[in-house]
Amino acid sequence: MIIKDWKRDVFTIPNLLSLFRLLLLPVYAYLYLTAVTQQDFLLAGTVMALSCLTDLVDGKIARKFNMISTLGKILDPFADKITQFTLTLCLSMRHPVLWPVLGLFIVKELFQLTVGAVHLRKGKMLPGALMAGKVCTTVLFVSLIALVLFPSMDPSAVSIIAAIDAGFLIISFVNYIFAYFGKHRKIQDLEG
Repeated sequence: MIIKDWKRDVFTIPNLLSLFRLLLLPVYAYLYLTAVTQQDFLLAGTVMALSCLTDLVDGKIARKFNMISTLGKILDPFADKITQFTLTLCLSMRHPVLWPVLGLFIVKELFQLTVGAVHLRKGKMLPGALMAGKVCTTVLFVSLIALVLFPSMDPSAVSIIAAIDAGFLIISFVNYIFAYFGKHRKIQDLEG
């Protein structure tokens, strides 16, 4: 990745919002893992909701004000994935039924990271997130934040959420496999 104009390509509002999301993660993890009262869980959920809100806003700003950068195309999904990982890891400690979801998430992301890196070395990448990936991200964030906000949720409801999350992860995973290796690949050359 070649950065021609640091101010224009790096120090953009969307990139700064992605960095802010990354800085919120240790705050969330501390608040959630030390939470005892409903107010503690609400505060942890509020921090995560703020993170999700900045994720929605950064993309809109990038498109509306032409602040899309190669760094942003990498940093935004990276922040999403690290956020999802942190959220799922913390929740798995309280709800063990989520450990397989975390495992599936890790396998999917390691695949995307490895295959994406191989293509990046060849000067190619996906033009952006696939719709299945966007839907999966939304489902994960909504369902996992619900688990943060309602820590004493019935175990059968948590199991249903885990199954739904796993289903969306599998669908997204399969879509990314086809995007990289299918008959109608979606990879393209990096912008020059």
